[in-house]
Amino acid sequence: MKRFALLLVVAANLLGVVTSAATRPRYGGTLRVTTRIAPTSLDPAVGQSESIAWHSISPLIFDSLVTLDDRGQLHPGLAVSWQSEPGNQRWQFQIRSGVKFSDGTPVTPDSVAASLRAANPRWKVFSAGDSVIIECDPPDSQLPLELALPRYAIARRDAGRLTGSGPFVVNRWDPGKRLVLTAREEYWSGRAFVDVIDIEMGQGFREQLVALDANKADVVELAPEQARRGVSDTYHVETSAPVELMALVFTKDWQTSADPESEDARLHRALALSIDRTSMNEVLLRGGGDPAGGLLPNWMTGYSFLFPATADLNRAQQLRAEFHQTGSLLLSYDAADPLERVVAERVLLNARDAGISLQLTGSYAPDVRLIRLPLASVDVQISLSDLAARLGLPQPRFSGGGASDTYAAENALLQMQRAIPLLYLRTAVGLAPDVRNWTASRDGNWHLPDLWLASEKP
Repeated sequence: MKRFALLLVVAANLLGVVTSAATRPRYGGTLRVTTRIAPTSLDPAVGQSESIAWHSISPLIFDSLVTLDDRGQLHPGLAVSWQSEPGNQRWQFQIRSGVKFSDGTPVTPDSVAASLRAANPRWKVFSAGDSVIIECDPPDSQLPLELALPRYAIARRDAGRLTGSGPFVVNRWDPGKRLVLTAREEYWSGRAFVDVIDIEMGQGFREQLVALDANKADVVELAPEQARRGVSDTYHVETSAPVELMALVFTKDWQTSADPESEDARLHRALALSIDRTSMNEVLLRGGGDPAGGLLPNWMTGYSFLFPATADLNRAQQLRAEFHQTGSLLLSYDAADPLERVVAERVLLNARDAGISLQLTGSYAPDVRLIRLPLASVDVQISLSDLAARLGLPQPRFSGGGASDTYAAENALLQMQRAIPLLYLRTAVGLAPDVRNWTASRDGNWHLPDLWLASEKP
């Protein structure tokens, strides 16, 4: 019995050693990532690829002046401190010393100022000693939070060459097809664990899943309807909170807020009431999202349930009987996105049940567009302002920082009746068994520099 007990102790100790070795961070290896996005430029100021994947890849190459944690708290990045003069029209950011771009060029206040001028020509930006001064008109109390957005990351642009100061350097770039990044040994905030990140772009969900099952990828995007899956035989699934808005946007400037009883306004309300968001989420997304009546998700605001998201076909039919519709409204969507296609088809069927005539089309002069927009930030007001800009709505006005103030601003945007929120989608990723320490921000962004691989890849 004593010998048996001793063997149990030895076995337990060995198991502890093996478990510790499996979970201990290690350096080396190539992380293989696939994604649907196919950007033709890496310039952060271009902002051409609005997706969680792009928001996760860009910081691998480019640093921002400040960063934002999941609680919405600001932290130093390339700026070690910042302050504003009374009135918030003039801001000063002290630039971190000793940081270099990946080509060895020092990051200076002059280079930072040049990058910010390219990102926002409306600002007056210039260097002063070891600092950068930003003058904004009108005054902007939220400026540091805005500077945490990917489009304001710092890039050096020299004769067509783009360089960043992030944790990885571009080793290969085939626009829209492939991006290979190599870890920087001298990165100011510490070296990433993996040596290389190899990103294959322009891959559909099916192609990505095939690559993961065939052990040809380590991190892949999964369709929202797969967000509820747990663990498969060959990969692990990680899901986010609902972080991507799917909405209808009217392209015509109907000025419905000025006349809520106009035919256009009633058409908008009828269409909004006809859409069965719950069925869309349960059937099309298999529970991979939340029905949306507001522009921001409930986990972020706590009040989105106050915006109605339930279909009322009888009321929609009543409103439809109050106006005369000539011809069909043209509804456009991204034909390359399978989810957008099936949602657009469901919108068309719901509208038809209410007596509203819709016709699906490509990008040719649509009356209504179906779009998907990821959250830009974990900060509520920054996200609402960003969504308003991309939906073609006026910038919201905030008189304070509380939930009631944000609710009033969001409600005012919805009352303009230019956008109809449909769903808030979760994002899902599939991970190979040897991927360790997967983490993501509350807004869904991946923290790829924190990953390591349990085994070396050839």
